[in-house]
Amino acid sequence: MALMVELDRSSPVPLYYQLAQAIEAAIREGELAPGDRFENELALAKRLTLSRPTTRRAIQELVDKGLLVRKRGVGTQVVQHPAHQRVELTSLFDDLVRAGHEPTTQLLDYRVGLPSDEVARELSVAADCEVVMIHRLRYANGEPLAVMINHLPVGIAPAADELQSRGLYQSLRARGVHIRLARQRIGARGATRSEARLLDEKAGAALLTMTRTAFDDSGTPVEFGAHCYRGSRHHFDTTLVDR
Repeated sequence: MALMVELDRSSPVPLYYQLAQAIEAAIREGELAPGDRFENELALAKRLTLSRPTTRRAIQELVDKGLLVRKRGVGTQVVQHPAHQRVELTSLFDDLVRAGHEPTTQLLDYRVGLPSDEVARELSVAADCEVVMIHRLRYANGEPLAVMINHLPVGIAPAADELQSRGLYQSLRARGVHIRLARQRIGARGATRSEARLLDEKAGAALLTMTRTAFDDSGTPVEFGAHCYRGSRHHFDTTLVDR
């Protein structure tokens, strides 16, 4: 698609950055939709009277952000908008729905067993107290987004088939379990081979990580989770307030 772009050549802002920002705005506002084929670098450079390295750098910026993808024999295409998750007491499933994405889930493993030392400590349960481990792959609009592992006490854990159609926190709310507080840590690391295979990334690709221990109304820990997200498809939003 030929996108109308206005560049300010008298501005100190580099032209490649102005172009990248204009394309990104068109994608986020829906002017360019997922699957649309984007104008090639040579045609774009000629139409906007830019050098080819300038247009190449602008497009590469958006490829690196996960907004565009280069496909051999097809050209450059718009991909789905990156999912974002506010750093609040919400679930990924709820955040995806709220943002207009269609979440789906593949249940990779569901088992009852004794907790590891870390899980027992986070859930404040005895080492001989059984817990449920849930391993899932979450998709957004049909594209793999996150690998999630959650541990819960047996008494409140949803059934395996229930997790195919709804989020974990949805299922807990339906059981009268209301999460009021959580301790959370966000980080980053490279993808393992198994994670890369599930997320359609290369081994070592950048992943965002999040671990969370959630507590109910009485302050009892009810869930301990460790998730990893594709760095090219997901980001966390925060609001900072000056004290």
